[in-house]
Amino acid sequence: MSLRVSSTQNVYNYQKQLNAADERQSKLMEQGDGNKIHRPSDDSVGYAKYLRYDISDSENNQYQSNVSTAVSWMKNTDAAMVSMTDIMQTFKEKTVAAANDTNTTNDMQATAKEMLAEIQELVSLGNTQQGDRYVFSGQSDTTQPFAISTEKIQRGLAKTLDDKQAAYFGGKRGADSSGSLHQMLTLNGSDGNTYYLNTTNGYIYTQDFVENGYKDKTAENANAIVDPAIDAVGQLEGWSDGTHKVSDYFKNTGELIQQNTVLKGAEAVNMTQPDIGTVEFSFATVSQQVVTYTGDQKYISMVKQNGPTDPSADTVNVTGQELFGSDIFDDANSGNTFSGTAMLNEMLTVHAKTDCGDTKWLTTDGQTISDQAHAVTVTAETKLGSRQNLYNSVKEMLGNQNTQITQDITDVSSADVAKLAVQLMEAQAVYNMSLSLGARILPTSLADYL
Repeated sequence: MSLRVSSTQNVYNYQKQLNAADERQSKLMEQGDGNKIHRPSDDSVGYAKYLRYDISDSENNQYQSNVSTAVSWMKNTDAAMVSMTDIMQTFKEKTVAAANDTNTTNDMQATAKEMLAEIQELVSLGNTQQGDRYVFSGQSDTTQPFAISTEKIQRGLAKTLDDKQAAYFGGKRGADSSGSLHQMLTLNGSDGNTYYLNTTNGYIYTQDFVENGYKDKTAENANAIVDPAIDAVGQLEGWSDGTHKVSDYFKNTGELIQQNTVLKGAEAVNMTQPDIGTVEFSFATVSQQVVTYTGDQKYISMVKQNGPTDPSADTVNVTGQELFGSDIFDDANSGNTFSGTAMLNEMLTVHAKTDCGDTKWLTTDGQTISDQAHAVTVTAETKLGSRQNLYNSVKEMLGNQNTQITQDITDVSSADVAKLAVQLMEAQAVYNMSLSLGARILPTSLADYL
């Protein structure tokens, strides 16, 4: 009886050890694909590390894809903006040339044609695409953003202040404003004279004072600023408290909403002043084409790394407002939404003034507008370049991170082929020896024991 129990136990132990040897050999053979971890039970700690590294690898690949797309987008955008700034530089030079009063009518009209062609080229560049997406349309990137009208409209004529005038009359637009240009609205007086309206407070100044008279004040005191009680010829009611805004009379492109508008009645424009008497005012306009923008002012972000998003750093696009600034008709004080085409429409005013040969206006307002239009686009290009450099740096960093993550995955999951070969030969030898030994020492049947 005891012999039978001992024999059964020996057979059980032998089979158990043989199966263990077979399992070791099978696991080693399984690693022949180069991976030493196929299930959590193979190495629970290593498998947990592998999962973390694999997640990091997926995130890194997504960020690299985002960055590559962003860099491609910004390169295309930057190429268009480089061409734009070159055209605007040429436009500036033509404006300076047109301001020369020795030009003949034919010279001015020829220059005007060249200016219009350049503005049309700017509109075309504004419609640049990346694939089937428009790069300057904001988030409405399937919509063509810029279009120039074929018909002329009556656009309000603004008085564009140079730096010295802007400093005297209170900064941007002659008062606090976020516009790219420092401007007032030009008024025609019933007395035949021209006046300028500061639309943030309703004060009206004579043309002579805005263009020349203020210089006497600054000659006496370089830091002098406007004193409306002395310098202005009157004030329109309802402008200082925001009851009346530019948007009541003009669209954001500068188009006059109602022709022959007379500022009257409740706005107390029949002012009696010692210097000018009773005067009625209407808006001065210029007949010109306008450019409209159908994109939006929203930004496209392509996240490039973990952590909170930073719109100023993650933004890859340039909107119409960034590209072409704002003016008196669409800035924050106007009551209108941003047009996205302010500088283009101001440049079209320069074109119209060139075509009609107004060299005096070109010498002052025209050159200031062309300078500022160029400066606004250069600033937008510089900001885009900074973001592009940041993305290029992140692209290099992500590449380095990917190399390290790949190495971590290799370290934790990859099999050592040379070591595996030795272990597999050892396991196979042990298994074969076990089979051979078992064949010799284990009884084949009960009759052998008897």
